[in-house]
Amino acid sequence: MRLAIVGGALQGMEAAYLAKKAGYETIVIDKRNTAPAFSMSDESAILDPTVQESDAMRIFRGCDAVIPACEDTGLLSRLDELLRYSGIPFLFDMDSYIISSSKSASNSMMEAAGIPLPKRWQECGYPIVVKPSSQSGSAGVMVANDEQDVAAGIEMIMRMGDEPVIQEFVSGTVVSTEVIGNGHDYRSFVTTEIMLSKDYDCKRVRCAPGILSQEREDEFRRIAETIGERMNLGALMDVEAINSKDGLKVLEIDARIPSQTPAAVLAATGINLLEELVNSRSGVPPVKKKDHASSYEHLLVRYGKVTTTGEREFAAVRDPRTVRGLFGSDEMITDYEDGSNVWRCAMINSAADEETLEKKRARCIEAIMEECGSSDFEDPSPEII
Repeated sequence: MRLAIVGGALQGMEAAYLAKKAGYETIVIDKRNTAPAFSMSDESAILDPTVQESDAMRIFRGCDAVIPACEDTGLLSRLDELLRYSGIPFLFDMDSYIISSSKSASNSMMEAAGIPLPKRWQECGYPIVVKPSSQSGSAGVMVANDEQDVAAGIEMIMRMGDEPVIQEFVSGTVVSTEVIGNGHDYRSFVTTEIMLSKDYDCKRVRCAPGILSQEREDEFRRIAETIGERMNLGALMDVEAINSKDGLKVLEIDARIPSQTPAAVLAATGINLLEELVNSRSGVPPVKKKDHASSYEHLLVRYGKVTTTGEREFAAVRDPRTVRGLFGSDEMITDYEDGSNVWRCAMINSAADEETLEKKRARCIEAIMEECGSSDFEDPSPEII
């Protein structure tokens, strides 16, 4: 299997990592010569498919499938046009992506389907969340405690060229699951917990049995599969929700390959979501999962200080590679070199149970601190969670 990955940032790194685990050969395409996924792939090509279409199609014709790993709507639309009638499998659903890329549009769709969402502004009290409709992750997201905060949030989002979505702030555990659809059948996978950095960016993913009660796990699966069916999903989608005292409330959906959660799912269950996506097009039965625990965590080491950090900081990693056993971890995706003063990693660990996993994680952090001669470890979280 030879796979073309279009986009070499965080999602491209995730796709390259999963492809390697599945035994696929990969070529990453990006217009930047510094794309971090280049060093994780078998081959790379520096080009812009919207400009160098013939060169891109030459590469695509030598591949068994193409997956986009980016959120550039113009590029995605052009790829969809180029590949729609080419006979080359395109592991993406443009129609679903258009819905999911707008929080306003996706919220309207989910409301019509009876999906539980946070309350709209002015139907709830403070604090509330002000976020841009079309941005990814935590970009532009702020918690507002009064009208002045709301005005500042709206102004910031308008400067971004986006429209604001304002909702109730729901307190609880942030959870996520993936859904794969082929336009007929829709299958959700395991629940992961998303742990947030101080600026509400994802710093760590936990995958283990019992993140939700069985009743809420079943409900989350129904919610995710209902959304997939409502969208007539033909690829991979991520569903993120808050597990609050009042029940599950869906925060957002993203119909594209996510970063971080698939690697945690693979480490805990043996399920490779990229491989499942490929197999969903050919009718290959799903892999039977194991029930282990795993964590995927971003760390920044800067001049002796070790800090957990969000994915935006990890995106600055340069020429990353996957290293097994580094500092006692199962694996790290990292730019660490002996003697480095500044480096980043995604640390991946798994174990048969969460207690063993947490002990392993603690030993890894201790080993990193010993290496850099530090007694300074910071693990910041949001003030309101």
